[in-house]
Amino acid sequence: MNIKIGNIKLPHPVILAPMSGVTDLPFRKLVKRFGAGLVVSEMVASRAMIIETRQSLQRCAIMHDDATGACVQIAGCEPEIIAESARMNEDMGAKIIDLNFGCPAKKVVGGYSGSALMRDEKLAAKILESTVKAVKVPVTLKMRTGWDDQTRNAPILAKIAYEAGIQMITVHGRTRCQFYTGHADWEFIRQVKDIVKIPVIANGDITTLAKAKECIQKSSADGIMVGRGTYGKPWFISQICHYLKTGEELPAPSIEEQLAIILNHYNDMLEHYGSDTGTRLARKHIGWYSSGLPNSAEFRGAINLINDPVEVKERIIEFYNILLASEGVV
Repeated sequence: MNIKIGNIKLPHPVILAPMSGVTDLPFRKLVKRFGAGLVVSEMVASRAMIIETRQSLQRCAIMHDDATGACVQIAGCEPEIIAESARMNEDMGAKIIDLNFGCPAKKVVGGYSGSALMRDEKLAAKILESTVKAVKVPVTLKMRTGWDDQTRNAPILAKIAYEAGIQMITVHGRTRCQFYTGHADWEFIRQVKDIVKIPVIANGDITTLAKAKECIQKSSADGIMVGRGTYGKPWFISQICHYLKTGEELPAPSIEEQLAIILNHYNDMLEHYGSDTGTRLARKHIGWYSSGLPNSAEFRGAINLINDPVEVKERIIEFYNILLASEGVV
């Protein structure tokens, strides 16, 4: 499976999904090191981008030495504003612009952005056309199968997007009204694949190696996008890449290796955000990393009450050293 977005060739067909509050620059760098074919920024509101709010600038931070680490996702409902935001991101080094037609959140949909755009095909077309014309870099699209079961119009929008010059389409296999309930309909994504001549990526419910393979088989997609499956497992994408290529299941990193991964991730977050914000935002990641390990609930409870970054690091080391001692490693 070879995927090209414009003139950018992805090294692997497995992509990290944009996730608000999760796929910040430290996490994207980490997952990229584990072999992700492409990593996408958190969704950035186009109007906030234009007024250059601090939060929006943090969200669209990219890796400048790798085109597959320089994809920024933007959202909005005003064609001119989205186009201007795309130009700004291109000027700051973005190599791919991704348009969000898929976010189901009420605060996004309430502003007629995200998956709400799937209800207005004419406006969607204007946004797609104006953005493609505004930048020289490739523009991609992420959407859902439709608004609800009665209006699953992803194939129609895919054709509009293809004709507008969109270079890749990702489809989450649920409608907006499903949010994240039920199951992703991977077979429906095949209808999008059949109608366009650009890469189509399948997304939704890819949480195991078997599901990754099944998703590709049922959707006929060129690749897959993984989101929640990477929570606490930034190495999951490397396992998927290896499994799809060889059929062999790689084990998770050892406890000793996981400790090194967590500490590097934590240090990157402190450097990116500063001590106070970095310590606070790292809590959810520490919780995901430790989930399922012995005495992890008590550990997470303690971490959530500590504000000193040095003490947090000491507690992390202490927790994992106990696990290593039980394995006879230390």
